[in-house]
Amino acid sequence: MSLWARLTGWIVVIFGLMYFLIPLMGLTEFSLKARRGVYSLDAYAKVIGDPEFQATFGYSVFMALVTIVLGVLIVVPTAFWVRLKMPWARPYVEFITLMPLVIPAIVIVFGYIRLYNTSSWLPLTGSAMGTNLLLAFGYTTLALPYMYRAVDTGLRTIDVATLTEAAQSLGAGWATILGRVILPNVLVAVLSGAFLTFAIVIGEFTLAALLDRPAFGPYLQRIGANKPYEPFALAVISFGITWACMGLIQLVTRFSKHTKAQR
Repeated sequence: MSLWARLTGWIVVIFGLMYFLIPLMGLTEFSLKARRGVYSLDAYAKVIGDPEFQATFGYSVFMALVTIVLGVLIVVPTAFWVRLKMPWARPYVEFITLMPLVIPAIVIVFGYIRLYNTSSWLPLTGSAMGTNLLLAFGYTTLALPYMYRAVDTGLRTIDVATLTEAAQSLGAGWATILGRVILPNVLVAVLSGAFLTFAIVIGEFTLAALLDRPAFGPYLQRIGANKPYEPFALAVISFGITWACMGLIQLVTRFSKHTKAQR
């Protein structure tokens, strides 16, 4: 690589870092100015000590876990079956999983409200449990592109047909094959999809607000309209959660490489 190419690459990298880091530094610096004249963590203490923050954050974490379980139960068997028995259907399945990227969340939630309102044949919006279920399915839909691609990439790294035939020759059923053979071999890919799902659910606003659920996204919007410094502290906390998830993805990816090297 020539000197000019290296220099151009470094200029692009530095410009990208400045474009990303300078606004973040300004955001963090302003969030520390809640006390006049000195830097302090007052805004963070107020936010973390707010019972509504604890309730909404706990609710979003719980919904994220439910969404991850739903996503795994839907995506892993589907991706496994498509790869094993229906490879011809793979382009169609990939197209369907990409639909949430082009259909806005507001369209999905209005469809839910139209189909499952209190006067419909399945009035899920008539109870908190039903609305929570709708929200979990909505989150699963939004996370589908990321979860499916993570699991599909994991399945590409193993010989699905050989593992399935070996398990069947030992008398295993489909549930055993999926739960004790396929899933452990794609666990790293599933974890990557799970962390992405967690990051999406924590910051999601549209579905939770229109379904009137006490999630973290609507709380972030409400406090942003009424407080001067706390919204910036919340933005930094949300950013930290997202990057923690990205770091965990890198960690499990490295763990996967280490495991393959041992084999």
